[in-house]
Amino acid sequence: TPESLRALGLVKGRGLVKVLGDGDLDKAFQVKADAFSSSAKKKIEAAGGKVEVIAHKTWVRTN
Repeated sequence: TPESLRALGLVKGRGLVKVLGDGDLDKAFQVKADAFSSSAKKKIEAAGGKVEVIAHKTWVRTN
């Protein structure tokens, strides 16, 4: 999750996290992130893993 990446110091700030498809995987991972590139999604799923896009709450102002 983005929170665990921040805790490990791999991601800085509070912005959204997008997983990119650079490199190869040889293990299955379950990855939750704000967005995935198409190549990242394909590589994670090809290795037997799962991707989950985190849904964000949308705020509606009512007056």
